[in-house]
Amino acid sequence: MASGNDSLVTDFILLGLTQEPELQLPLFFLFLGIFVATVVGNLGLLFLIGLNPHLHTPMYYFLFNLSFIDLCYASVIMPNMLMGFVKKNNISYSECMAQLYFFAFFVIDECCVLTSMAYDRYVAICKPLLYKVIMSPQVCLMLMMGTYAMGFVGAMAHTGCMLRLTFCNGNIINHFMCDIPPLLHLSCTSTYINELVAFIVVSINVTVPSLTVFISYFLILSNILRIRSTEGRSKAFSICFSHIIAVSLLFGSSAFMYLKPFPARSLDQEKIYTVFYTIVAPMMNPFIYSLRNKDVHVALSKTLKRRVFS
Repeated sequence: MASGNDSLVTDFILLGLTQEPELQLPLFFLFLGIFVATVVGNLGLLFLIGLNPHLHTPMYYFLFNLSFIDLCYASVIMPNMLMGFVKKNNISYSECMAQLYFFAFFVIDECCVLTSMAYDRYVAICKPLLYKVIMSPQVCLMLMMGTYAMGFVGAMAHTGCMLRLTFCNGNIINHFMCDIPPLLHLSCTSTYINELVAFIVVSINVTVPSLTVFISYFLILSNILRIRSTEGRSKAFSICFSHIIAVSLLFGSSAFMYLKPFPARSLDQEKIYTVFYTIVAPMMNPFIYSLRNKDVHVALSKTLKRRVFS
């Protein structure tokens, strides 16, 4: 029964979001609808940005990567979650560690991309004359390479620390995914290193980016108030407001999850927080960034006309 890390379990059982039988089917259809909306919304943005040359700008380059990350992110979590509503959800030890790795990788990537997007808006609004110089293709590429590198390092740190633990306090995970807090509850060895690494990684990838983002938007808003054109001010406010919603949704819920002391946690409460940044955020991002975005509306209109008249 031993696995690669001398664990006493070879598979886990995910309890899912709720144990109430009468809620299983309604929740299955609800989250299936959310998953379909997430896939359609993010795939739609990917194709829209890829097919329209006038969207090949730094802002949409980052949005393209955000949609790609959200699509992957949802695909790592939601199929397994949906399975748990209709049958007993067993997951092998190796599958659980793989899910933990990719979950950590994509959530860190998302934090970093949102930070890059805030910096891009800061340069566009506060330093418009230098925008093309500062946000050159080389700089955008370096920011994205840094984003994926941060995701890789953070995910390796979390997963590597989890592989060193021995699980002998049962194999039932009180969650719909293999997340850090519920897995630590099953360990019968010291989790001090894991808790320390989780705090450091989350502090770096949530606290630092969120401070950077909110300082950027504070400077942006103070600059917007000096714009004389009503139309220009309205457009800037609209873009910044949508970004602030996306950032607050992700950073707020993840900070509540991981910056609390581990012994003081309620796993049932944490499942609700996890829903916000693993399921709601990837679904909402395409709509947050496109519903009030004239560039996206024009691109969608042109794409539809090309398809209709081709």
